[in-house]
Amino acid sequence: MITPAAGKLLSTAIAAAACFFLLLRIIISLKSLIFLIARLYRWTEDHTQAHQTFTIPRQADDDLPENPLYRKAAAYVAALPAAEDSDHTSLLSSFSRPNDISVHLIPGQIVLDSFFGARLSWTFVSPAGSGDALVLRLRRQDRHRVLRPYLRHVESVAEEIEIRRKEIKLYTNAAGSVGRRWRSVTMSHPATFDTLVMDPEFKARVRADLELFLKGRAYYARMGRVWKRSYFLYGSPGTGKSSFVVAMARFLGYNVYDLDLPLVSGAGDLRSLLLDTWPRSVILVEDLDRYLAAATGEARISGLLCFMDGVFSCCGEERIMVFTASGEKEVAGLEQEVVRSGRVDFPIHFPRCDFTAFKTMAGSYLGVTDHKLYAQVEEGFQNGGQLSHAELGEIMLANRCSPSRAIKNVISALQRSSSSTPAAAVEKKNCGGKVEEGIKEGGKEIRRLYGLIRMRSWSKKERRMPVEINGVVAGE
Repeated sequence: MITPAAGKLLSTAIAAAACFFLLLRIIISLKSLIFLIARLYRWTEDHTQAHQTFTIPRQADDDLPENPLYRKAAAYVAALPAAEDSDHTSLLSSFSRPNDISVHLIPGQIVLDSFFGARLSWTFVSPAGSGDALVLRLRRQDRHRVLRPYLRHVESVAEEIEIRRKEIKLYTNAAGSVGRRWRSVTMSHPATFDTLVMDPEFKARVRADLELFLKGRAYYARMGRVWKRSYFLYGSPGTGKSSFVVAMARFLGYNVYDLDLPLVSGAGDLRSLLLDTWPRSVILVEDLDRYLAAATGEARISGLLCFMDGVFSCCGEERIMVFTASGEKEVAGLEQEVVRSGRVDFPIHFPRCDFTAFKTMAGSYLGVTDHKLYAQVEEGFQNGGQLSHAELGEIMLANRCSPSRAIKNVISALQRSSSSTPAAAVEKKNCGGKVEEGIKEGGKEIRRLYGLIRMRSWSKKERRMPVEINGVVAGE
């Protein structure tokens, strides 16, 4: 049974809680009311004052590359604090940097900004058939005072954002000629020049060449040449050509356009793809020798040559063009015309691993700089054993918990490789022939010796036996 004092205390507590919740509701309602009043004020101002809008399209035409101002404006608007305060916001995370959340603009989203006391608004639109665009809106009276300084501010901030959040993009071309031809993903390959297994002096030479290229705008302009450079990488599969391209792109901070030539319908399509690439990029054409071997018709060959050093190859500056071939030796015949000096500035051969490369990879993969089995590994390379960087890396990766087991497997692989090489087969055949001849000669000598022994034994026996003449034994 509740006493009167307890009941009074309980009713007081209930009244206090009700007052608290009522006050909280009023505060929340006031915030909502203030927000609605602000929205009403902006709506009234927008409809009572003269405004001007400026549309920044993603592409001025389907045949032209992306508008640089659109890319920078989109990065700037997505980084504004007001972008997260919008009524509808799309959030994305980065593939290469976990916990890095960024805003992605969606159609109809409005983001507010201010500059020099002027209020501006950005709206992302994506009308059907017209392509994506950003619409900048400001009061007409602020246009001459604010517009151009504000756009310069947008570009400078966007460049800082791109440098800070630079992600190397890998583009690949799709079949057909309708719609956007280049599809992109974030390059997640971690290769850098520090992780490449190459001759240190040659690696330093390549880096110096790329640094000169980065600083060469004025030099190329003074020489009357297009600001681009081309490399030709050749070597057996698995020798590190693809990793070299990734390391080059990361060193330069360039995106990579991986051009799949079999998906290109002709010279016109090739030019269209080239026009749709950005400056400050690496244009990669892999397995050039296989494409040339399978290509039919002079038109396809001439289209490729124009792509390499024709007029359309000069449509954008600050490009690196990389061509690869899967042969151990430089390609010959028609392909020599393709990779001649003038079309290719820097040929690089990627050989199979030697003992020096093995020691470098063992230090990286296994954490060992010396081992008692190193002498056998060196002997395996000297006897003609050949392993690519990919094969060697796979062995070490699979046995990374036991360096001794990994090195023993490397020795076994080198022995199998040396026994399967053509030179080893010829040597084995020669050695087998010599052994067979030796066996035949030894057999002849044994039979000759055996014949002599039998002749001597028979001659002694004949001297001991009595001679029988006409049935009478002599001497009887």
